[in-house]
Amino acid sequence: MGATKLTHVTTINPNNTNIHGPVVDEVEGLIRVYKDGHVERSPIVPCVGPSLPPELGVACSDVHIDKLKNVWARLYLPMMTKSSSVSKLPLLIYFHGGGFCVGSASWSCYHDFLSRLSARSQCLVMSVNYRLAPENPLPAAYEDGFNAIRWLNKSRNDNLWSKLCDFDRIFLAGDSAGGNIAHRIAAADDSDVQKPMKIEGTILIQSFFGGEARTESERRVENNKSSVLSLAASDAWWRLALPRGANREHPYCKPVKITTRTLVCVAEMDLLMDRDMEMCDNIGNEKLIKRVVYRGVGHAFQILGKSQLAHTTTLEMLCHIDDFINHYDHFN
Repeated sequence: MGATKLTHVTTINPNNTNIHGPVVDEVEGLIRVYKDGHVERSPIVPCVGPSLPPELGVACSDVHIDKLKNVWARLYLPMMTKSSSVSKLPLLIYFHGGGFCVGSASWSCYHDFLSRLSARSQCLVMSVNYRLAPENPLPAAYEDGFNAIRWLNKSRNDNLWSKLCDFDRIFLAGDSAGGNIAHRIAAADDSDVQKPMKIEGTILIQSFFGGEARTESERRVENNKSSVLSLAASDAWWRLALPRGANREHPYCKPVKITTRTLVCVAEMDLLMDRDMEMCDNIGNEKLIKRVVYRGVGHAFQILGKSQLAHTTTLEMLCHIDDFINHYDHFN
């Protein structure tokens, strides 16, 4: 597979109102949508290539999934030592966050987090760079997720990394909007994703769900200016991502029936906390679902948090994900 050309976002230009008309929607500092449909995204996180420090023990490369739609993936492959007792590795298919409207598999924060996860859990990671709204409203991101699994199935004998993959141990994962994507794909009928591949489990990190009625955690975090995800931003992401005319009662905003073993990672200071907790409560099957609440941290702490607490808690999350993937008894 050839290297993928990364698409870098451009800085928001205050003079563009003269060219594209007035701004019709925006999340301040992140995205602006103009009357003529032009979209600008601010480069709040740098995009990086697939290189990694050798001492991490993880190889990385980019592959095309659909060149016409510019859908691609970043692959992480932990180096297997001669003393390793396994010949094949589990695969984690990951979807980044960003309200369905911003974010990239090439963002440095995801590159760092997923390379560490690959090294810690000794798993292959396939980080999918899907199409973004509002240019490509939902269900485009879901379709790209399904197509990534179809591509994976077709290329399972094409290269070295796929030959090292245990296709009976596939996990879907994502944070925020990416958690929503992973959740819906995992719940789909087998025929929808054309798999003889087995989806063994799902890892949902602060998954992005919504509704018209406000939850207690949404009201509590609404005026917290230090929160990465504000209520106004959450509403704007849904306006930009949903099909035209839909509101936050649309099915895309709601959890669906869980049919796979699932780890739910919840942040105590996240406005999405109550929606994620409600999803767990509605399942009511302790053998199927495991929830972990991380105290004192907010939305996206594991990729954007700079505090010592965020750093320590991210290490805890990596341990929990490792335990979940590798079936350690003390976690189950």
